[in-house]
Amino acid sequence: MRSILPARHRALLAVAGLCLSAAFGAAHAADPVKAVASFSILGDIVREVGGDDVSLTTLVGPDGDAHEYEPTPGDAKKLSAAQVLFVNGLDFETWLPKLTKASGFAGKTVVASQGVTPRKFAGHGDAGKHDDHDHDHDHHDHGHGREDGHHHHGDADPHAWQNLANGVIYARNVAEGLAAADPAHADNYRQRANAYIAKLQALDANAKKTFSAIPAERRKVVTSHDAFGYFGDAYGVAFISAMGVSTDAEPSAGEVAAIIEQVKRERVPAVFVENITSPKLVQQIARETGAKVGGTLYSDALSKSGQPGATYLEMFEWNVRQLAAALQP
Repeated sequence: MRSILPARHRALLAVAGLCLSAAFGAAHAADPVKAVASFSILGDIVREVGGDDVSLTTLVGPDGDAHEYEPTPGDAKKLSAAQVLFVNGLDFETWLPKLTKASGFAGKTVVASQGVTPRKFAGHGDAGKHDDHDHDHDHHDHGHGREDGHHHHGDADPHAWQNLANGVIYARNVAEGLAAADPAHADNYRQRANAYIAKLQALDANAKKTFSAIPAERRKVVTSHDAFGYFGDAYGVAFISAMGVSTDAEPSAGEVAAIIEQVKRERVPAVFVENITSPKLVQQIARETGAKVGGTLYSDALSKSGQPGATYLEMFEWNVRQLAAALQP
């Protein structure tokens, strides 16, 4: 018996070790992927596609202005621990490269807008048809190529999520990015993305139907900054922006006067404020033209939880309803 017991003990210990190793491996595999999203709209798409398989941090939160954002040391710490970073691209997050470098981020970067057909800003190519006020755009540079160390947007409009067809591209890119980072749950990501895409496509069809029922001459709107070009192209609404693309741009008195004249001349029915900008300029235009203040639109950020635009789908549905209600004859 003495010669048999040690062998039995050895066998039992080996089995126990294998069980512990398997349990540890399963627990380790079940750890959610640590992901960071640059801003709230993209963060919501990652949350929808990632589900419980992802632990998500969003840098620019609800009602936050990604144009004006100043990263914090805490952001660098969050990024240093991340496995995947989701960015919009199209020069939207001009502050992010420095943060990525400072954090020592060593994970994978997924550009959500990859595959989108970029829209050129007004004054660059033929996209000016949706921002066709005839005053001189050179007085405020829309944040392009600024030398003040702040925004350096290129010619491409970064607000691609404002067309739901592009939202579909974002969701697919997010799913593939997560699948690459976490192959064990690749099917989960793709299944959730497909279910989410179906909702985006249904809302897209509804938006097209809604605006096609409004006379074309009434589909004109003034907004704070140039964030709705993709929306305008997709759904047939002409947007006149008071501030260019950067929310810190200050239009001259002459530019404001030119917008007021255009609103009067073209009988633009409504002006809208945005959740990330001061309403003062838009309210001035409304006062001096008699155009109706149509309410708040969500442009670059979601609302806080419990408000009308707390998710990407809710934000888009809200914007469609607000615009349609203000433009109806």
